[in-house]
Amino acid sequence: MSVEARSATRATIPEVEHHVAYVNGTSLHYVSAGSGGSPILLVHGFPESWWTFHRLIPLLAKGHQVFAVDLRGFGHSAVAGEDFGGAMAADDLHQLIRYLAVGPMHVLAQDISGGSVYRLASAHPELVRSLIGVETGLAGFGLEGFADVVHGGSWHIGALAAPGIADLLFAGRERKVLGDWAFPTMTRVEGAVDEADLDEFVRVFAREGGWRGAAGLYRSMLSEGDEFRAKAVVSLTMPMLAVGTYGGPFTARTLAQISAGPVSTIEFDGVGHHVALEAPDRLAQVIDDFLTDADG
Repeated sequence: MSVEARSATRATIPEVEHHVAYVNGTSLHYVSAGSGGSPILLVHGFPESWWTFHRLIPLLAKGHQVFAVDLRGFGHSAVAGEDFGGAMAADDLHQLIRYLAVGPMHVLAQDISGGSVYRLASAHPELVRSLIGVETGLAGFGLEGFADVVHGGSWHIGALAAPGIADLLFAGRERKVLGDWAFPTMTRVEGAVDEADLDEFVRVFAREGGWRGAAGLYRSMLSEGDEFRAKAVVSLTMPMLAVGTYGGPFTARTLAQISAGPVSTIEFDGVGHHVALEAPDRLAQVIDDFLTDADG
């Protein structure tokens, strides 16, 4: 491994160690836990960071080496540049896995990180032991529909994707945006996102340029559909698990279109979009069962 530096992070849990990996021309913050079993990399969505997994990590670490990363532009990783997008995030993940040097990893994609994880799995299938999609989708396979406000899509996708609009509308209003809109409208388990959670998410989005990571991923989402449909001509062969809640069967339908084999699927009732925060025990059990089969 390369030289590591201790991350100056405020929110933490006793079970993890914090690290910084200097890869792909940036610095990526990640946490690690557990020392035995197969390795799994947890990749968050929006409006999240590694902290979205802080209840899940100790449960998975009982039987696995667990790593959770802050994507470039999120959490405690370096702020993203204006050129950031899904392809760059995939390169970051590729180099991070090489850096970790633990061999092929199970990779979990939550929400908007699905496109970057799909790029990673397509370009480097030898590094991805299995793919777990949690409330995620792909451009070219229906995800763009969530930007169509005329047919029930969300306004925030276009706002984030438009250059400069996130800084204009959201900067300085992070707590209102996240605490009054984002988490309340997308969670169903009361108390799942508490004040301490909100403090952490707000703090990291409030950095100078703190919205650029999200903006880059949503810009990519609106432009990479044709590319992903072309990639899907060659199906992925690693085992896949689709976990649906708020989005119902959407994740399962998406993964079925990129997989060469059957996709393991499950849907949780009464759980919103932020599954790892709302139902960590249930999610951990499903993942454990799936990884037991995937590891053979």
